[in-house]
Amino acid sequence: MKINSNKKMLLMAAMLVSGKLMAQTDSLSKADYVQPFAKGQQFRTWSIGVDGGLLTPYTIFRGHDDYGTPRSNVGYGAYVRDQLSHSFGAQLNFFRGNVEGAGPVPSATAGIRDSYKTQINYAVDLQGQFTLANISWRNEKNAIQPYFSAGFGLMGFKPTLRTLSGVETPYKQDGGSIKQAYIPVGLGFKINLSSVVGLDLGYQVNFVDGDNFDGYKIGSTNDKFSYAHVGLEFALGKSSKPKLIQHNPVNSMRTEYLIKDAQLDAQLAAERAKNDKLRSDLDATNANLAALNAKFTADQDGDGVIDLFDKCPNTPAGVKVDGAGCPLPPAKIVITEEDRRIVKNAIANLEFDFGKATIKEHSHESLDHVAEILINKNFSLKLAGHTDNVGSDAANLKLSKDRAEAVKEYLVSKGANASRIEATGYGKGQPIATNKTAAGRQQNRRVEFTLL
Repeated sequence: MKINSNKKMLLMAAMLVSGKLMAQTDSLSKADYVQPFAKGQQFRTWSIGVDGGLLTPYTIFRGHDDYGTPRSNVGYGAYVRDQLSHSFGAQLNFFRGNVEGAGPVPSATAGIRDSYKTQINYAVDLQGQFTLANISWRNEKNAIQPYFSAGFGLMGFKPTLRTLSGVETPYKQDGGSIKQAYIPVGLGFKINLSSVVGLDLGYQVNFVDGDNFDGYKIGSTNDKFSYAHVGLEFALGKSSKPKLIQHNPVNSMRTEYLIKDAQLDAQLAAERAKNDKLRSDLDATNANLAALNAKFTADQDGDGVIDLFDKCPNTPAGVKVDGAGCPLPPAKIVITEEDRRIVKNAIANLEFDFGKATIKEHSHESLDHVAEILINKNFSLKLAGHTDNVGSDAANLKLSKDRAEAVKEYLVSKGANASRIEATGYGKGQPIATNKTAAGRQQNRRVEFTLL
């Protein structure tokens, strides 16, 4: 039947559009953030829309009307909505069009009416619309908002009866319009196309307060008809404000938390910098006092050169010195190709748990080989941790430092000299590949080894 084929086409179009958008996880821009518990004027709540679709006497509640064969016609309308809260809005609707049906009808009246056509001159209703999915604990902003609605309206219509021979007779003798109330009940979903334009796919059943909508009174039930529509909705107001129907208050609370957390991290970093400065000043003062005391001792560092002539005081015990008390240059360290291969293999096999500084177990074997050459050849090693650009600067800097320190701790646990290993974190500031692709970000998440 014509009605079924038209409905299938609408359903397929809706599935194609919604399927494409459901795959999106929108990322909120700065304009989408509103402080939790903000006043309503922080949002855009008013919108207007236009729609078009199919009008038919067939409904999902009771099949078709008093006639045996429903037909479908194009209808069109417009609406104005004020979103009163995240999940509820008031919508004023207008639509018009034609509704048709045909036989069979009871044999006693078959000669009088074989089909009918009701012209809806106007239908105006006020509905409450309940939005179901703008609050999400998984996504920052949902691309689709399902809804259902109900309300009350008034319409004016003109039924016309047709015989088998095609003779048309107005249901109302004077040919005038009939005015009756109706109750619209609907459901659908809105799809975000942009911050201003949305796609509205809906289905509405209209319960008429009477049995004369199809020009045929029979039984005790009132007439019904449905309106399946596709429309465009346009948000009104400043584009810098988010739309209330799309706004996710859960994500606002999360964003607020992240902002406060970043502020606390910055304050903590400032306090740590002050403490480091005080510690540095204290260490310098202690060093000056030790140097002054060393001048009046025979040989404070025990290197065989008295402090009065010692140009390099506080030389570590056991270190060979020259006549001025300064350490002799260390023997030249030779790094072989095999040493470089072992380090390169350790870098290639090094992996951490996601978002953590925990080294995965399969990386231990190659790190053990690095520890062996550090112990056997007394090499020095510089570890440099790097991250991609996902996350805050402070978080990336901390993670890169923690991962470099984790490698150092593992090597020391295997016997390497901690004083000959330097671990530094550089955060996301030194990428070696683009951060715009997953492969590039994977290359940027690394710990570099440098033998010295």
